[in-house]
Amino acid sequence: MFFKTLIALLGLCFIIGCGNPTGQTEKDNTQTSQQDSAKSKTETKNILFFGNSLTAGYGLDSPDLAFPSLIQQRIDSLGLPYQVINAGLSGETSAAGNERIDWLLNEEIEVFVLELGANDGLRGIPTEETRKNLQGIIDKVKNKYPSCKLVLTGMMVPPNMGGEYGKAFTAIFPKLAEENDMAYVPFLLESVAGETKLNQRDGIHPTEEGHKILAENVWEVLKPLL
Repeated sequence: MFFKTLIALLGLCFIIGCGNPTGQTEKDNTQTSQQDSAKSKTETKNILFFGNSLTAGYGLDSPDLAFPSLIQQRIDSLGLPYQVINAGLSGETSAAGNERIDWLLNEEIEVFVLELGANDGLRGIPTEETRKNLQGIIDKVKNKYPSCKLVLTGMMVPPNMGGEYGKAFTAIFPKLAEENDMAYVPFLLESVAGETKLNQRDGIHPTEEGHKILAENVWEVLKPLL
């Protein structure tokens, strides 16, 4: 009788101890997975590349070959929680960019990379006007997201625009970077400008290989911020 009672008690303990249904465990695991996924999605931060045809990847077979997408590949390979948003628009001037930036700021950004001004230079727009427009864009970003990290890419104009204009244009960018505490890429097209094999037939827009170098130029400055 004693042994029968003992066996019954042990059986009861076994049922109680193992009584958590498999379905409940799977449900808990599913909830945990969903929570982890939601957390990962929430923690992903946006990097906004705001520029002209250089950012957009004009003339390439795919936007995925433009330097912002190449930087996204670097970010992914390192497992960093950042998502690149390519807001490049071919032909954009600083004035047009100052008008367009507002609606792009509806989505929160952690890093802002400003690549504008080249079309101003090619059109001979007064440098003070370009400076004011670029400052306007920077101010809008800073006002909306005070903690946003800022990056500015420098640009130059061809010699045929005139020496004085060229000097004044080039000087816009380091000054803006210093005044606004921005990380600075001295010349986006470094090692690409003037290199026939790295540019398309127009001699202005980089080829696929050229964009790889642009990505390196930007990544060197951007990486420490991530």
